[in-house]
Amino acid sequence: MSKIIVIGSISMDLVMETSRIAQEGETVFGDKFSMVPGGKGANQAVALGRLSADGDQISMLGTVGEDAFGSLLKDNLRANKVETEFVGTVPLSSGIAQITLHNHDNRIIYCPGANSEVHPEKWDSQWELISQADLVILQNEIPHEANKIIAEYCKDKKIKLLYNPAPARDTDHEMIALVDYFTPNEHECQDLFPDQSLEEVLKTYPNKIIVTLGSKGSVYCDGREIKTIAAIKAKVVDTTGAGDTFNGALALALAKEASIDKALKFATLASHLSVQKFGAQGGMPSLKEMKENEHYEENWNFE
Repeated sequence: MSKIIVIGSISMDLVMETSRIAQEGETVFGDKFSMVPGGKGANQAVALGRLSADGDQISMLGTVGEDAFGSLLKDNLRANKVETEFVGTVPLSSGIAQITLHNHDNRIIYCPGANSEVHPEKWDSQWELISQADLVILQNEIPHEANKIIAEYCKDKKIKLLYNPAPARDTDHEMIALVDYFTPNEHECQDLFPDQSLEEVLKTYPNKIIVTLGSKGSVYCDGREIKTIAAIKAKVVDTTGAGDTFNGALALALAKEASIDKALKFATLASHLSVQKFGAQGGMPSLKEMKENEHYEENWNFE
């Protein structure tokens, strides 16, 4: 049994599929429009919920708006085995991500809305929930000040913390010393460490910084050498949410005390399956689907 808490954004994704990207001042026709639940925090919570076994407890802390999306977003979390007792409602719009899908890749504009109203300094019983966690997950679609307060608390209480610095911001450097696992993608890592090579960064933070490289897999330093976990080739339908799937699966494995190498292989399979269906959450696999895949390793034993 594992208790994992995701603290972060809960948003609605407005997705336009198109065969042509509009230039400045131009209008083009889209091929298909969809409205699907998203937000990095919610995505990672849903990934965890679907991979969780009986007895695991996945909880979401965050905020939705007083609009038509708010109740839909909370219902979606509960439908995916995520507890929502501490998902609040504020008199703002819910978070919105405007996503354009073109040529099997995505472009995203994000408006935080209610996600900007996550204020840990006002929490009470939320801290008691966090104190019981095996692992906490944070991302960058809520205010940095909130992330820092939570990270300091987890550091003080010796609670494992996985921090996904996405999208990257300058204040991410303040978080590195406070967290156990730091998971930027390749572009975010370059933004954060513009004067260092990837190898230098990994060697400076062994067993802490894990960099995802898309179709090239992921890398980290085990204290002696740089280790690469290769991606699994897939027929890609939609990459939206692949990173969130990866982080959710990684967190689950780490909470169950898997080695980094073993946890990364588990996360790699989860993200491999996720890109083969439409939507940030649409392709996120269940534990059953993971076990049915030829790449699943029986010795993972994450139940």
